[in-house]
This record gives sequence, C-alpha cells and structure tokens, in this order.
Amino acid sequence: MNVYHGGYCQIKTPEIIKGRYAKDFGTGFYCTELKEQAVRWARRYDTPVVSVYNFESNEKLNILQFTEMTEEWLDFIVSCRNGKSHDYDIVIGAMANDQVYNYVSDFISGVITREQFWALAKFKHPTHQINFCTDDALKCLTFINSKEIKV
Repeated sequence: MNVYHGGYCQIKTPEIIKGRYAKDFGTGFYCTELKEQAVRWARRYDTPVVSVYNFESNEKLNILQFTEMTEEWLDFIVSCRNGKSHDYDIVIGAMANDQVYNYVSDFISGVITREQFWALAKFKHPTHQINFCTDDALKCLTFINSKEIKV
C-alpha cells in the first residue's frame, strides 16, 4: 500500500523526531493513505512537498489500529496529547483534524463533556493517519518519490 507524508522537503529516509507538541498518537513519523490529506499537511509550509512510500506491514510489530473513532480512540489521543508514551510500534486511525482537535482540547479542559464531544465530532469528514513510532516500524517504509505541490 502507498502512504504519503506532507511536509516542507523530500524525506527519503524517515526518522523519528520528537516535536515540541504532543500529537494524536505520540512521537513518530506520520503518514496517511489519503493523498489529499498529505497535500493539506504539506500546504502548511512555504515549500509544500509530498513524499510517497510503499508500506509493508510486519506482523512481528506491536500495531494498534482504530477502525473508527471510538471511546478507546478518544482516550488514547487524550493520553498522547497529555504527553503519556505508549509501547506500540505503529498506530493507525482517524486523526483529530483542526476542528476535532479543538473538541479534544475542550474535552480535556472540561469545557465540553464526552457526550458533547461525540455529538460535535461525528459530522466531520474522514481522516487517516499512520504513526510509525519506532525504528523497527520505519523499516516497513520504502521511499518511492516526492513531489513539490503547487500552491
């Protein structure tokens, strides 16, 4: 399966770099199976680039997959966004895009209840992310090519 990474430069050899901000599925290298979503990620930068990889899963890895936005998914994101680490090599599922992220933040802060979160989040368009959390997980990726996106 091909997966896409949107950023500001071509990345032939992905690395796990800890960022300043906690992300949905913790520290790692984020990709998506949705090319349009990778383009949106890349367009946040002055020189948007989408890198394409072949992803071949390794059954020996510890993989967590959320097939839909569930209570477990929400609790996992809240935990990761609060800086808690996990032991998964790869985490796959929907992402808390900008609007859903605001709902997650409001839920974490106690501004809205869990029920209010679900009422708001259920109407958002589908998203997808794969977080490669370990060096072993990164070995599942083979660089294919990259392309600068026209703004």
